Amino acid sequence: MIQSPSLQTTLPNRVEAGRRLVEPLFKYANRPDVIILALPRGGVPVAYEVATALNVRLDLMLVRKLGVPSHPEFAMGAIASGGIQILNDDTLRVHPIDRASFDAVVARETQELSRREQLYRGNRPALQLKDQVVILIDDGLATGSSMMAAVHAVRVQSPARIVVAVPVAPLETVEALRSEVNEVICPLIPEWMMSIGYWYLDFAQTSDEEVIDLMHQAWQREAASGCTTEPPDA
Repeated sequence: MIQSPSLQTTLPNRVEAGRRLVEPLFKYANRPDVIILALPRGGVPVAYEVATALNVRLDLMLVRKLGVPSHPEFAMGAIASGGIQILNDDTLRVHPIDRASFDAVVARETQELSRREQLYRGNRPALQLKDQVVILIDDGLATGSSMMAAVHAVRVQSPARIVVAVPVAPLETVEALRSEVNEVICPLIPEWMMSIGYWYLDFAQTSDEEVIDLMHQAWQREAASGCTTEPPDA
């Protein structure tokens, strides 16, 4: 018999999940060298709450999971903006696929990544992350492939510090990320992880419209306060 998570460990929704990340990240509040990068789509409402509470910049890190063709829920890797691609060797050992099938998945997800980049960011300038403190936020992690691709995409720009902050993730994923970044914040680390949505009462899909609305609100707030997505001394 599978036990449901208790109300003490269940996350009500993505908004509340974001609020639970504020306190452990409060040392980064009001700093012009800090930028939060949300992983769309589900990471955006989480990151919006954190960026608003900390009064720091918010932008997007576009990533796409590469799902196994026969089992799309299993990540065989991920891609991120800037041509970053990583593979999940454990998944590929269990679910080996031929080159043509793999390339087809990469092509499809690359097209979707480009669509989202244009839809969400439009003609905004490319991210400038050199010497910045970058906080990557998603609504939760399973294998961590997408977040690892995001980390690699950020690292090539030589940031001062990379922080990963997520509401829920399995221990093995958290430990793998701790060896790749400066800090990992994860308030809920279950002993077992069926899925991210299992730990939420409301895990409805985040729409493109919600992403666009929240990002425009964040960018309007930054413009009104004199902040930009460029480094303070750029």
